[in-house]
Amino acid sequence: MFDFLEGYDLLGAFWVTVQLTVLSGIGSLVLGTVLAAMRVSPVPLMRSFGTVYVNVVRNIPLTVIIVFSSLGLADVFGMTLGAADDFEAKYFRLAVFGLSAYTAAFVCEAVRSGINTVPVGQAEAARAIGLSFTQVLSNVVLPQAFRSVVGPLTNVLIALTKNTTVAAAIGVAEAALLMKEMIENEAQLVLISAIFAFGFVVLTLPTGLILGWVGKRVAVKR
Repeated sequence: MFDFLEGYDLLGAFWVTVQLTVLSGIGSLVLGTVLAAMRVSPVPLMRSFGTVYVNVVRNIPLTVIIVFSSLGLADVFGMTLGAADDFEAKYFRLAVFGLSAYTAAFVCEAVRSGINTVPVGQAEAARAIGLSFTQVLSNVVLPQAFRSVVGPLTNVLIALTKNTTVAAAIGVAEAALLMKEMIENEAQLVLISAIFAFGFVVLTLPTGLILGWVGKRVAVKR
């Protein structure tokens, strides 16, 4: 029944998906946190930049961002984010960049919502004892904010896992690209779709359950 799977590196394709998810997740978390800090900054220019970035990026289709990362950054401007002689590695890096830049807008809003749950009095008390804005944010506000937004960030991570399929648009050999190839070569459309759907459920369901449990454990009691 599954003889048609021979010759296809199914596990390898899903491993690329996992790598895309993990690396893009880290990148978007770092960038999204910086953007959230900018959006609550007392400096008007930084607040404006964060606001414009979030409102523009999250309203652009992810496919456009990924294709721009390939055609715009790599082909037009020559930015490959590393050695350009390895085609697969080059476009993998560009896909990570595009996914991180896109997902960071949603991470920013999740983290900012967590920042808004921290009582203003705590920040004011920290400033009163001489802490700078950066110190207040890193030592007082963000630790509590992250504890309160594990759930929303989990949803962003699950969405990111599914969004990695867009990387197939620039030839990254992840699960969606292999599925497209198999559908073109094999007469098993329903079965192939079911296999890949099951694969993504295996990736996302445990993530949601584990991080949901973590979110309940670390939630700030108010």
